[in-house]
Amino acid sequence: MPGVVLQVAPRTGGTARVGYTASRKVGNAVVRNRSRRRLRAAVATLLPGHADAALDYVLIAREATAARPWPALLGDLETAMRRLGAWRVSASA
Repeated sequence: MPGVVLQVAPRTGGTARVGYTASRKVGNAVVRNRSRRRLRAAVATLLPGHADAALDYVLIAREATAARPWPALLGDLETAMRRLGAWRVSASA
């Protein structure tokens, strides 16, 4: 996805864990921090209703993460989760 790279790994028990990373290729410290904040906000929006508790998630920022429009970034994360089979339909949907 243009805005984010998603990796998932199976785990036993507990709840889903999430990790964030942004390499120096993303930009300077300000851009990397902004990218991680945007990824945290995207996870807070999507994962509570759609995360699989049997998986750990790692989100890797890309160069486009900081400037990507918000709806597109959410779409990137949703599409990545669907492609990896990590998307669960929420109970409220």
